[in-house]
Amino acid sequence: MLNRHRWAINLVVAVSLLALTGFSLLPIFNLGLDSGTATATEPNSLSAAQTSQLQAQAQGYLQVLQREPENQVALKGLLNARLQLGDVKGSLAPLEKIAALNPQTPDYTVLLAQTKLYLDDREGATASYRTILAIQPQNINALQGLVSLLVEAKRPEAALGAVQTALKMAPGTIDTTPLKLLLAQVYLTQQRNADALGIYDTAIEINRDDFRPVLAKALVFKQMGNLTEAQLLMNTAENLAPAEYKDQIKQIAQATQPPKASIAPNLSNPAPAAPNNTPRQPATTPQVGK
Repeated sequence: MLNRHRWAINLVVAVSLLALTGFSLLPIFNLGLDSGTATATEPNSLSAAQTSQLQAQAQGYLQVLQREPENQVALKGLLNARLQLGDVKGSLAPLEKIAALNPQTPDYTVLLAQTKLYLDDREGATASYRTILAIQPQNINALQGLVSLLVEAKRPEAALGAVQTALKMAPGTIDTTPLKLLLAQVYLTQQRNADALGIYDTAIEINRDDFRPVLAKALVFKQMGNLTEAQLLMNTAENLAPAEYKDQIKQIAQATQPPKASIAPNLSNPAPAAPNNTPRQPATTPQVGK
């Protein structure tokens, strides 16, 4: 059984540093949709009037969908209403339809996979990630999700193979640093710190202006207890980073202790996580395209 509390923490942690590493995982509870922003709400935080209004909206959208099953405005409206009602399970059907209708927007399928994972459907989540990777082998969102599942399933070699395949198939025109950092994360889950550090050192040698591998190396040293060296690397990463990321790096330096049992430690900037099983709005708000 998936530990929802740990899942929520890992998701928020992963989302926060995505901009720093090149990932853009999208929390299922914060969708920028045509009909507005959908945010999962704790049911007991809604007033009776709000609950009644949202239920009426959901029913109205269902009536539209009975006549027009592929009406995306109604599908997104229904998804929005159900998420605000805290009905994650009920959000699955409209989200599946939206993902199917928008194969050119893999973010929806990533969100679908995350939803399935939250609902303990690991096989379904894996299938959704593989659907994306069959078309876009370097899609870092889907690859990160698949690797996380493989690592948690005690299949590290399969996780390594997935990332290595993506690297081999990557065209020379794309930035492969996120893929390399992901490969290093898999090594870390196997306690292969030297291999991970080797990847970071190589990336640093290739581009001494890139703060991402420097930050990754700092996190490994911090996890290993080498706090002095970690702090020096944090300072270097902060100096190299664009201005918009400096505050996040400072937060990492002050608070981050990467988890040891999950792929999520991934260079993610920790954000406050919900202490219970009902997901709350993450600190950042990645947007999903139309």
